[in-house]
Amino acid sequence: MPDPLQVDEGVPTAVEEHLAAVLRRRAADAADADPDFAADIADRVAAFALGGGRRLRAEFLWWAMRGSGGGARETPAALGGAAALELVQTCALIHDDVMDGSPLRRGRPAVHVQLDARFGTGERALPCGTFGGAAAVLAGDLALAWADDAFAEAVAGLPSAPRAAGVWRVMRTEMVAGQYLDLRAQVTGDASADRAARTAVLKTALYSMGHPLALGATLAGAPEDTVRALREAGRSAGLAFQLHDDVRGAFGDPAATGKPVGEDIREGKATYLLAVAGERCAELGDRAGLGLLERITGGARTTEEDVDRALDLLVSCGARDRVARRVEELCARGAETVARAGLARGAADRIGELFGAACGLEAGAGRATGPALVLGRATAPAPGRTTAPAPGATRAAAPAPGLTTGPAPGPGRDAASAPEPVRAAGLSPDAGRSVGPAPGPGRTTTPAPGPGRATGPAPEPGRAAAQTPGRAAAPDPSRATAPAPDPGHTTPSAPEPPGPPAPSAPAVPPTLPVLIGEVR
Repeated sequence: MPDPLQVDEGVPTAVEEHLAAVLRRRAADAADADPDFAADIADRVAAFALGGGRRLRAEFLWWAMRGSGGGARETPAALGGAAALELVQTCALIHDDVMDGSPLRRGRPAVHVQLDARFGTGERALPCGTFGGAAAVLAGDLALAWADDAFAEAVAGLPSAPRAAGVWRVMRTEMVAGQYLDLRAQVTGDASADRAARTAVLKTALYSMGHPLALGATLAGAPEDTVRALREAGRSAGLAFQLHDDVRGAFGDPAATGKPVGEDIREGKATYLLAVAGERCAELGDRAGLGLLERITGGARTTEEDVDRALDLLVSCGARDRVARRVEELCARGAETVARAGLARGAADRIGELFGAACGLEAGAGRATGPALVLGRATAPAPGRTTAPAPGATRAAAPAPGLTTGPAPGPGRDAASAPEPVRAAGLSPDAGRSVGPAPGPGRTTTPAPGPGRATGPAPEPGRAAAQTPGRAAAPDPSRATAPAPDPGHTTPSAPEPPGPPAPSAPAVPPTLPVLIGEVR
């Protein structure tokens, strides 16, 4: 049984080792079913799951478990649950790339591109797209089935298993709902800030931070007040994470993000960033800017000139700076909520650091100041662990206030140099190989910066910039747009630090149906 104190010093490594063990078993099952299926689909899914990512969801689950009093008994369940989260993420990204027609993921060909290149079917249309796209849907389905299996195995026998199963079910449904709203907005043209924020809460915020935190606390038997506080903290910081990702996607360096610059604009996605730009253009009476934004999000063909003009507009109208300020405010709100949740201080501090790193803020910007409890080890990060992302190249001469546009990779986790997954998992050497033609012209080339894109000096580290006088405040995306609460989603009002965690009575049966066909 892994020592939780050792896992504390290297959560991503411990999760990857556990995930590799799970995938070896699943790949063997696939090989028993059919060797071609195993080589083309199962091994490719395993390679994708092990081939990159920062393991943020896994870290949130782990530190919520540890901060809620979990130890050696809960460690196997936490590692198994974290591995299951990584497989849900694998499903989501594979399906997302198919729906968006994205050629790249983590700097390498997307799974559907790999499959079309494998069989030379990229130009042969099927009723549902190409062979690669159809096969990639099955690959995502397989990842989700493996995720459900891994989670059910991980929590089996724990007193908290029924409660954890309830969190798991809600997470999957909300994730799919968010992805559907994202697709729907592209055909309806609904580009309001409220709708964009609601989509981001469902698609990213709760799934990336809120539910992993809730799962970790639930596995440790934490009281419902703690679970609700952590879910709310993750809702705020997770929304900040998505808004920061929108800015990175528009202005970041493709070598750092692993995706073409301006891809959301090119695809006509109704992001919060574009919605705020629309509000600013309306405030300023900029009819040309409004016309450009309506054309981009209205389903019309977007040219590279449109993308370049939209990026200029996002800076000149102040939308990028306004979203940057919301990122700081939401991340700080999440850290403050964690501080009131009653976690051990070492865990609360680590969660705050992860919030800040995920949102591109300076070291310590998201640090929580929880009650004076300890985990039995120093609360400083492990040697070599950085809490702030390395800045990446930006489109403008100066980054938006308080933000960096590069990711926050751990050692060996940047998009361009992902670890070799196949050897670690003992899988087929062809799985996950970057094959296929290079992306088409204009998809990975960052346009030269144009005039007017530079922003003013950044505010002091960790401080949210003041609202510009005369500007109407953008909607508060974490409050006005969150999904309607259900019995497990009520928002706490500054809960007092609870006493020692105690398991609650089971609320839902521990059934975990495999939902083949879910998409993100």
